[in-house]
Order: sequence, then C-alpha cells, then structure tokens
Amino acid sequence: MDIPNLSQNNDSVNQISSKPKKFPIVFVIIVVFAIICGFWISRFWPSQKAVSLSDIDSTNVVGSDSISPGSLKVGVVYGDIEKTFKDTATGVIEKGNINGEGTHILNREGGVTQRASLTSSTVDLDLFIGKKVEIKGETNASNKTAWLMDVGSIKILE
Repeated sequence: MDIPNLSQNNDSVNQISSKPKKFPIVFVIIVVFAIICGFWISRFWPSQKAVSLSDIDSTNVVGSDSISPGSLKVGVVYGDIEKTFKDTATGVIEKGNINGEGTHILNREGGVTQRASLTSSTVDLDLFIGKKVEIKGETNASNKTAWLMDVGSIKILE
C-alpha cells in the first residue's frame, strides 16, 4: 500500500531546506562587534582610576626591612605597599590567638565578636602591640576563628 503525497508542490520543500541559514553568521558578527566595542569603551572610560607607585607619598611609607620599635610614627604605612590588598580593618593589636589561629588579635569596635586573628608574612606584628592601627591584608579560610587575616601593611592611627 502506497501513501499518497498530498502536497501540490514538491519543489517548495526542497527550496526551504536548501536556503542557507543566516542566523549563526549574524550571531557571530554581533558577538565579535560587541567584544571590540567593549574593549575600546573600557580604554576610554575605565571603571576606576589606576594608582601607580609614584602617586603614593613615599615619605609616609616604610618597608618591612627598616622597622625598629623606636622608629614607629603615627600616619606612616609599614609593610608591603607594592601589592594591593582588598581587605581592611581598624583596631588595637594584642598578642595572642583565637582558638589557636594566628599569632596576634585585632580588637575591633563591637566587642569580642568582632575580633580578628592575625598573621603576617611581611610585618613583625610584635612592634605594633597596644597601638590603634589600620591594617590591610588578605582574608584566609579558617574553621576555628571567624576572621583570619594575613597582614600585608599597617598604618598607625594613634
């Protein structure tokens, strides 16, 4: 038993399937154009101003090599200033640790729940015990304390 072909025009089916698909080509052109435009827009209108080392007041920056207990001054940044640190905290440094994490503690406003455990690979934190400071560094993961920070630079506030 043969199934009859009900279409009147068999050529229309062949013509539809033989037409080239323009959608992928147009899509690729739009994506390439968007990438190029995004690149040039980011060059003319950056989201934030870049800061170079020459913009920093070098008279208020001291490297970690030249720190001594008698030479600490208010308003001076001690430690690594070449690296950009995303985390900042302010408080008073004391000797000790929280649940065995860190070598020092930063007592922040808000009481015991706001304390942070500190370690440092660039600055001797013993020099800053009892001083109110602003620290910049990198937060590390810890299961024993709420906040464990590797200190990169310290600025004495008081």
